[in-house]
Amino acid sequence: MPQVLNYEFNTAAYTGKSTVNTGLFIDGKWVDPIEGGLIEVLNPANGKLITKVGAATAKDVDLAVQAAKKAYRTVWGTRTPGQQRGRILSKLADLIEQNIEEFAALEALNAGKKFEVAKNGDITGAIATYRYYAGWADKIQGKVIETSDLALNYTRHEPFGVCGQIVPWNFPFWIMSWKVAPALATGNTVVLKPSEVTPLTALRFADLLVEAGVPAGVVNIVPGYGSEAGQAITEHNDVSKVSFTGSTLTGRKVMEAAARSNLKAVTLELGGKSPNIIFDDADLEQAVKWAAFGIFSNMGQVCAAGSRIFVQEGIYDAFMKAFTAAARGLGDSIGDPFNPKSNHGPQVSQTQLDRVMGYIEAGKTEGATVAVGGDKHGNEGYYVQPTIFTDCKPSMKIVQEEIFGPVAVVIKFKTEEEVIELANDTVYGLACAVFTENGGRATRVTNALEAGIAYINCINTWAPSLPFSAFKQSGGGTELGEYAISTYTRVKGVHVNLGLRL
Repeated sequence: MPQVLNYEFNTAAYTGKSTVNTGLFIDGKWVDPIEGGLIEVLNPANGKLITKVGAATAKDVDLAVQAAKKAYRTVWGTRTPGQQRGRILSKLADLIEQNIEEFAALEALNAGKKFEVAKNGDITGAIATYRYYAGWADKIQGKVIETSDLALNYTRHEPFGVCGQIVPWNFPFWIMSWKVAPALATGNTVVLKPSEVTPLTALRFADLLVEAGVPAGVVNIVPGYGSEAGQAITEHNDVSKVSFTGSTLTGRKVMEAAARSNLKAVTLELGGKSPNIIFDDADLEQAVKWAAFGIFSNMGQVCAAGSRIFVQEGIYDAFMKAFTAAARGLGDSIGDPFNPKSNHGPQVSQTQLDRVMGYIEAGKTEGATVAVGGDKHGNEGYYVQPTIFTDCKPSMKIVQEEIFGPVAVVIKFKTEEEVIELANDTVYGLACAVFTENGGRATRVTNALEAGIAYINCINTWAPSLPFSAFKQSGGGTELGEYAISTYTRVKGVHVNLGLRL
């Protein structure tokens, strides 16, 4: 039988106990992986082992897919009315809310997030997402299309069936809700692979599925490595849709596997190198605060992070003075995610720490200037100082490639036309931000920027009702909002003959 993690939290932020099954959740039951593999789960604050969880392989994924396929045909899909699916999603939201501090503690422990941020951001955001899609579950509807009095023509929006969902490590619980909630609302069943780095909240969530009354097999959770469990999901011929959030490199592999197998539908939310443009007439104090939030929140591990900061020359010096001060302030509050005085935690893993430090060294080598930061912090855990580069050229590696860490590049510009060209000089197209008090300029510039998400006088704000889209090599398809409903249904056109004769 699978092992159980009993973890005692005794911190300044939270005191309590969490019990997490560490096996695979397939067909409503906890099972060991067929081939017996295990994954070490580490605490990024100190690099120490938390537990080991089961490592799913293709054989386990196949069992999960068959369970999801059976559940779709027998107890879910159109067999469960939308109103009932909505009640179950509402119950899930209630159960998460009842256990909000436990989930926040697990996220802080496993992903290195500040406890209060996990509680009031990630977990609260997931609750809102489940409640939002609970309201959609009985509103999946088509249209009657008039052609003639001798025909009735209408459309049906039908679920795909089995959906594979691959969740990243930077927002493990929150982004899981972006995928699970609309899939269940529309009647699909799910085989979900959490990141092997941060699987704990997904595994704890499985127990809530049972408590909420989700039928066995409707949601199956199979932690495993991307090259094994993830690839098996994308290649499986009984999986009709895949939703993947992660790197652009892996996104290409997901599309290739979907094409090689059964041409399954694919939604991709991938990398970003988002421009944050600050004009001379911006509210300087607010622009600085939002810029710091846009690049340093979650230790820079945000796909939509405002990592390329363009500042108009008239306020450049004043902006840099305030922005570097903000970064130094964060650098002075680096520490354990459960310490209420800490405001900047660790990167999620040694791999990510090494990646970020590699980019920092590349920036130095290519001639950029480190205005603040630029080094690791401490000898324990995976901490990186908030870092700002100036004297950056568009061709530099740190300007063109996604770093996924607390590293900002700042570039001075003169004109609106110049900054639009600089901002669009990237293969990515996820998000963009514009700070200005001129409404016409704000509209012109955001319309001209090649990005799926645009912010005006803010950055990285969120609501479950607003779409999260991607242009260019940042992906394809849309998460969240009403638009996500269309990505989890396929449209059938129905022609009814009322009197036509041949």
